[in-house]
Amino acid sequence: MIVLAIESSCDETSSSVVCDNIDCNKRILSNIINSQIHIHSKYGGVIPEYAARNHLDCIDAVINQSLKYANVSLNEIEIITATAGPGLIGGLLVGMVTAKSIALFAKKPFMAINHLEGHLLTTRLCYDVEMPYLTLLASGGHFSFIEVLGIGNYKILGETLDDAAGEAFDKVAKMLGFPYPGGPSIQEAAKKGDKNRFYYTIPLAKRAGCDASFSGIKTATRLHIQKISELTEQDKFDIAASFQNIVSSFILKQLKKAHKMTSSDIKNIVISGGVAANIEIRQKIQEFCLEQNLNYYVPPIELCSDNAAMIGWAAIERIRSGYCYSSLNAKTRPKWPL
Repeated sequence: MIVLAIESSCDETSSSVVCDNIDCNKRILSNIINSQIHIHSKYGGVIPEYAARNHLDCIDAVINQSLKYANVSLNEIEIITATAGPGLIGGLLVGMVTAKSIALFAKKPFMAINHLEGHLLTTRLCYDVEMPYLTLLASGGHFSFIEVLGIGNYKILGETLDDAAGEAFDKVAKMLGFPYPGGPSIQEAAKKGDKNRFYYTIPLAKRAGCDASFSGIKTATRLHIQKISELTEQDKFDIAASFQNIVSSFILKQLKKAHKMTSSDIKNIVISGGVAANIEIRQKIQEFCLEQNLNYYVPPIELCSDNAAMIGWAAIERIRSGYCYSSLNAKTRPKWPL
């Protein structure tokens, strides 16, 4: 089974050729990603209209590159798939219309994929992870603890009540004058800072369950900054380190609670999404898993952010599980919960 996948839900235009090879290392035949960071960094965040225009400008070239790199012709492709949501409507439309047009022209079946499901199943693209497993899905726009019981069978144990973790990283980086995206900027600055200099209270300390809140941490950071009359580079490094430390500690605390809430004796812990690229968050969760004799999985860095390979793999998983193909009338869904 060879799938051509398109992902354009936010600010990456990506096309990938993925197959259902038994060898995990040979499933991704190509995964081309055209990043728009250079466009949006000057604004400190994604401008939806600019993102949509850039998707439109480069999507043909990105698809052609993915086919060329995979050494696969369009005739050899068996299924066309694209992200239908959630995401920015302009980008979603570009990807969906392009994928449908290719499917119609080449007389191939089409499948619309939920972007969040792509993140959830990325680890199974890279490793032979058995279900059920517990996933922390953390990105710029989403934060959830999800029990993956089967393909299409997902139990949300907790989610953010306000900002997503990635959004908080972006906003704090902007406060400190660091470049967008905020995650890598905060992580780099934190290496030079004192993580114990600034005090934070743990959010939702008395609340049951594993929901999350990052708005208070973001506000506390702003207050720390305002108390310093002249912010030095070292001050910025210390704030970044303290902020990253409280976020990673809070995420670990909620993950422990989420693990206790699972309906079965889950031994596999997975983190996915762009925030999964953060080294401190990875390390703290890995240490917890080692202490509890749990299996720990995280995708390679290049597959944590938005990419088409995860969309192609989600399509393969759905087909394997007996799900039907999508109609060419399938709509984009800017808001599409699992």
